[in-house]
Amino acid sequence: MTKRLENKVAIITGGGQGIGAAAAIRFAEEGAKVVICSRRMEPLEAVAKTIKAAGGECTPLSVDVSDETAVKQLVETTVSKYGKLDIVVNNAVLMVPGMLGSHSTKAWHQNFQVSLDGAMFLMRESYKQLKANRGAVVNISSVCGLLGSVGTAGYSAAKAAMIALTRNASIEWAPHIRVNAITPGAFLTPALEVVNPDEESQKATGKTIPLGRIGDPRECANAILFLASDEASYITGSVLPVDGGRVAELNTGSASWEE
Repeated sequence: MTKRLENKVAIITGGGQGIGAAAAIRFAEEGAKVVICSRRMEPLEAVAKTIKAAGGECTPLSVDVSDETAVKQLVETTVSKYGKLDIVVNNAVLMVPGMLGSHSTKAWHQNFQVSLDGAMFLMRESYKQLKANRGAVVNISSVCGLLGSVGTAGYSAAKAAMIALTRNASIEWAPHIRVNAITPGAFLTPALEVVNPDEESQKATGKTIPLGRIGDPRECANAILFLASDEASYITGSVLPVDGGRVAELNTGSASWEE
């Protein structure tokens, strides 16, 4: 059976942990040569070790995606090593919380520099390669880009803007490049474990989700894999919630209509 990403080359930002790491492992399992990046090398090297131990190919690179020059070098290094670039997954994120009434300008801008600016830089620098190879972009937004939440105005605005960026790019770059977005909900990642550090709090969060549990990062990675693969060849400009039904629910109270 042919692997879904055989002979493909992919860059995944924020690839050292959580959803990015899970996506890198799934891409490699499906035959892709994967370049993963974030600021810290140690977690990247751990992911690369896992991929290589399973027979895959992975290159970890320390990159600050908010730095235009560094992003340009990331693309050049990838093409120099593997000869081309087919897939970009913009997963890198920096969330700086703050209440809107007292949100500092610095913190506001920080929420955009990695999530949004970094995504735009990588899309721009990858454009020629992606066009030549009829490639795909998958941008990782968030349910926070669709729904409001207390204390995340900057992060939510950046993630909503990523959805707009996705839709604009999908129109500008059609028919040569497909551009889609994922809006993940609650997944068991290091970031979630900071606010839900124990089993009790994780179960409480799971109860707020229609499917009744927090997601496994691999479940989100499978959705990213689908949108990046040729199986999604007629899908562009889409925004796919992968959230256990979180954004589908309108809570109107606790009444039961079951007989």
